[in-house]
Amino acid sequence: MKIAIIPARGGSQRIPRKNIRMFCGKPMIAWSIEAALHSACFERVIVSTDDADIAAVAQSCGAEVPFMRPADLSDHHTPTLPVVAHAVAWAHAQGMTPQAVCCIYATAPMITAMDVQESLHTLLSNDCDYVFAATSYAFPIQRAFQLNAQHRVEMFDPEHFGTRSQDLPHAYHDAGQFYWGTPAAWLNQTPIFSSRAMAHLLPRYRVQDIDTPEDWVRAERMCQSNTQELPLNKDAHHATFHISN
Repeated sequence: MKIAIIPARGGSQRIPRKNIRMFCGKPMIAWSIEAALHSACFERVIVSTDDADIAAVAQSCGAEVPFMRPADLSDHHTPTLPVVAHAVAWAHAQGMTPQAVCCIYATAPMITAMDVQESLHTLLSNDCDYVFAATSYAFPIQRAFQLNAQHRVEMFDPEHFGTRSQDLPHAYHDAGQFYWGTPAAWLNQTPIFSSRAMAHLLPRYRVQDIDTPEDWVRAERMCQSNTQELPLNKDAHHATFHISN
């Protein structure tokens, strides 16, 4: 048995009602629910929310809302791990014995059923706790800089000022879309970023965090462009790798 858990609390601060706001013609959360359903990976697609309006929209899109998330797991400081652990514990209490559990973010409109399917195969085929979506940084992180109190430039790694980009190792970051994990890993709240995790790489044009109004506009434009079936970089789309400590 495989279960999808979609966390969607009601108190979004920077973009009010973000999880059910209309995005490219449908409520934001609908994109995640539809990808989960179309993947045919799950016996249950469950939305974990504290909000009645989000629950109603989620149910209208085909998801289940069999419980309301408790208040102590619904403030803006609550991380993802305890929210999913709560949902997995609920599933066990109902007599379910999931083989794998996938946390899918409610604000992941560029998620695809294929990526969910392929990442499940990776999880089941390898000795790992998690498989999650990731992408590469567009510029070498070793040459990043910050601005000090006087608004002057300070490099994080000054020794790499003269290093050629092609001589620096690639760096990757979480795509903020989905996280397959074993039930034990979720229940134990095992950290996701470790050598027990593997990453499913996505092309950068299908990855965008949506935390600010500017992010929202950029994501809509990316999503509209992606519907034109841009050719995928096959290596980037299908690559999976271990995260080392």
